[in-house]
Amino acid sequence: MKFKQIVLLTMISLVVSNAHGQTKEIYTNPQFYSIAQNHTRLAILPFDVLLNLRPKEKEKLKPGELEALEKKEGDAVQSAIQTYFLKVKEKEDFKVNFQDISKTNALLAKNGWGADIMRSKTKEEICSLLGVDGVISGTLNTDKPMSEGASVALGVIFGVWGPTNSGKCTINVHDGKGGELLWKYEKTLSRSLGSDINTVINTMMRKASKKFPYEDIK
Repeated sequence: MKFKQIVLLTMISLVVSNAHGQTKEIYTNPQFYSIAQNHTRLAILPFDVLLNLRPKEKEKLKPGELEALEKKEGDAVQSAIQTYFLKVKEKEDFKVNFQDISKTNALLAKNGWGADIMRSKTKEEICSLLGVDGVISGTLNTDKPMSEGASVALGVIFGVWGPTNSGKCTINVHDGKGGELLWKYEKTLSRSLGSDINTVINTMMRKASKKFPYEDIK
């Protein structure tokens, strides 16, 4: 009996430990309001995208085509997030503004900061270059493109069209002075979120809107 009890208690302990160790879908820095209270402008960066194509699909691509598709998808996510926040700002009138992505991308391009170089830069360096108080960035991991442009481009290559609705999207907000992670939202994509990138982002952010702390800074 004692041995069985020990085994049972061990199993329960492991279950509880795993439950506490799971990553939260939404994270807000406990010091968010003291760090971000004077923020007035955020920049939205192109997202890092990983298209998990099958080996046979990759073989059909010419050198550089996969990277071009991922960039197109990353730009589409950036645009969708800007559209969402601009609509919300009109309704909620929260204090922080968003730098137009055309200016953000122009400044990055002017300085030669492509995706590879951006990964080697700190959030403080990026914010300094862009002249903003914080940045919104993130990743999209999916089997096929969800933006119309990238989906059609892939369809031309493979002869098959149609966006996917599976994968994972992560959205981060970092402070520009200390580089602290202020907010993080991670969501596994599903049919309930939609199948094109604009619908996915809108649905995701609506679900997270009550937890987006900038809406409480007036």
